[in-house]
Amino acid sequence: MAEKEITLMKGNEAIAHAAIRCGCDGYFGYPITPQSEVLETLAEQKPWETTGMVVVQAESEVSSINMVYGGACTGKRVMTSSSSPGVSLMQEGISYLAGAELPALVVNVSRGGPGLGTIQPSQADYFQTVKGGGHGDYRLITLAPASVQEMADFVDLAFELAFRYRNPAMILSDGAIGQMMEKVVLPPFKPRRSEEQIASECPWATIGRKGGRKPNIITSLELRSEEMEIINLRIQAKYREIEKKEVRFEEYMTDDAEYLIVAFGSAARISKKVISIAREQGIKVGLLRPITLWPFPSAKIAELGSRMKGILTLEINAGQMVEDVRLAVECKVPVQYFGRLGGIIPEPEEVVEVLKKMVK
Repeated sequence: MAEKEITLMKGNEAIAHAAIRCGCDGYFGYPITPQSEVLETLAEQKPWETTGMVVVQAESEVSSINMVYGGACTGKRVMTSSSSPGVSLMQEGISYLAGAELPALVVNVSRGGPGLGTIQPSQADYFQTVKGGGHGDYRLITLAPASVQEMADFVDLAFELAFRYRNPAMILSDGAIGQMMEKVVLPPFKPRRSEEQIASECPWATIGRKGGRKPNIITSLELRSEEMEIINLRIQAKYREIEKKEVRFEEYMTDDAEYLIVAFGSAARISKKVISIAREQGIKVGLLRPITLWPFPSAKIAELGSRMKGILTLEINAGQMVEDVRLAVECKVPVQYFGRLGGIIPEPEEVVEVLKKMVK
């Protein structure tokens, strides 16, 4: 068996390398701290010379998301990346992608806000991502990596889910994971799909009338209310299917836990250290890490919550996911929130102090 190639790189660099290796057809983006290394790494690697992947630095985030829309219409694997203010500018285009039922990948290496805020890491884009930052009733399949390895792994997974359900997907990371360096095993090279494969796998794509294909029209516009309702009902039925089949999470030391931390991304990494310290002091605590922020693991949280004395959500924001945790347990168990703002990452020791107060 061939040895796996282990490389040391940043999370942002892992996104770029994984995109090239998973058969991505096109990247359209605009630089913004702390995710600029995604575009910089793609420019350095020059995949247009090897795989034929197109890489374009657009003139703005609005342009880049609309380039993604155009590429997605043709059944291509296309993506963009940005950070919080840039993703805010993309919201109309993201809503268009969802309304037209187009598969695409958006990567958000989030930073603190509101406004321009800070270039330091934050998880304050949770609401924007899972509640629908744009207009209309739509959802984004959302993966939350907690390591550089998952930054690499989730690119292909996000594309797979996006095409399976004809729905845009987002990798919601943060500036800490985007900038940190860790060992990573990059995925094997996967060839880009041929035009014949795209025609077979994407009968909805706008690729001309080759081989007797009927013309396709892709739009999110329907002026007749009755037809628009039918479209919305079909999309909502698709979301129910995703909620049933695609929930992903990680459990850590929950078997004997009396208290539960719910955290994602960087906060989940911190939580494992919190648990180590707390258990040394006699507090039996475990972790439930949502890997998919949507669909959210509500059923699993409800199941675990039914035998807990209390739940703490650890978030690098003002308290956003805590609302979904409270809904999941239907207020049958106390749920508290702790977090830091302004780009400050919580220290494990201060979280342990919060747990001690919960126990008392």
